[in-house]
Amino acid sequence: MSRTLATGDHVAGHALAMAGEANRDARGCCAGAYPITPQTEIIEYLSAYDFTKGRIVLVESEHSAMAVCMGAALAGGRSFTASSSNGMAYMTENIFSAGYYRLPTVMIAVNRTLGPPWNIWVDQGDSLMMRDAAWLQFYCDTHQDLFDTIMMSFRVAEDPRVMLPVIVAMDGFVTSHTQMVVDFPTQEQVDAYLPACVVPHHLKHDHPTTMGGMTFPNETELHRFEIQQSMENVITVLEEARDEFENVFERRPAGVMECYETDDAETILIACNTMAKTLKNVVRERREKGEKVGMIRTKLFRPFPRKELLQAIGQSSKVGVLDRNHSPGSGGIFWQEVATTLQGGPDVLLQDYLVGLGGGDVTPENINAIIDDLQRRETASEPQWKDTTK
Repeated sequence: MSRTLATGDHVAGHALAMAGEANRDARGCCAGAYPITPQTEIIEYLSAYDFTKGRIVLVESEHSAMAVCMGAALAGGRSFTASSSNGMAYMTENIFSAGYYRLPTVMIAVNRTLGPPWNIWVDQGDSLMMRDAAWLQFYCDTHQDLFDTIMMSFRVAEDPRVMLPVIVAMDGFVTSHTQMVVDFPTQEQVDAYLPACVVPHHLKHDHPTTMGGMTFPNETELHRFEIQQSMENVITVLEEARDEFENVFERRPAGVMECYETDDAETILIACNTMAKTLKNVVRERREKGEKVGMIRTKLFRPFPRKELLQAIGQSSKVGVLDRNHSPGSGGIFWQEVATTLQGGPDVLLQDYLVGLGGGDVTPENINAIIDDLQRRETASEPQWKDTTK
């Protein structure tokens, strides 16, 4: 184990490289790669890595990058890539295909605002637009959380009870280009944690098959039902992956979510990624003043952990959701999921707050104003747009 000061992009690149190298005694690894700010440094890191049995294939577009990953996985290899913003949008067709093919690719999404107008700063609209694809989605708040989540993602994705691809998201620039101290394991530890990648339906020379052929309605319905069953297995498999992670690396990463001061909280705020770090500090300060405020950091977005969230909310009477994303005509995307979760549940005042869109700063002042607004509310309203410049 080595302790290193590294940027988020460096952490992601190193994690992907170590996971790929861990498959060297099986069918190796492969990544389709195309640059886009702010994820380019991940591709640069991977391109310079000396794999024992692996290739980084530089292509002409994001669409082709995912096609390379699909081909690699269908050949039985461990596959991965990274993208952002409009690059992910261009990749959409093959993102859906990879999920429906049941290929355990891991993709790092360095969250960046979709354009036009063009904006290179953080907004989660790019990864969240894939919420209906057959992919798992994780959201990371720190560089260490990013590394650990990437490792667990390969283990969960490649488990035969899941066999689905994974998006691991981090905030563009706020995480990708800042530095934090990270504990990197040895390659031997990663080898011990990640078993050989086995894609049961990979193509075989001695038994040619057709992938993705024409199906009839009942076959498609069964296909989607099987994907849903796999999604329902994710939390169980993730908990097993956390247990083994602790055994190998001697630390236990966050699971589906992280709760802080929720046991007796009357007011709870829900956030993800780096916003959650700021929120946690604010909650700590208000707790010191005697206020019963708590927070939930959502980490697993797909499948959405409804049972776990209901348990975490408990008897709280007011819940606010901080959304760094926007679904036009509706509101925040995490808020929509929380609202669905609360249907038929406890009587909770649920309010959505749209903050930090397009990379605006989410400061303690913003969060304190949101808590004040939530605490004095008697009824919920339409999603509230908060001025993140103050």
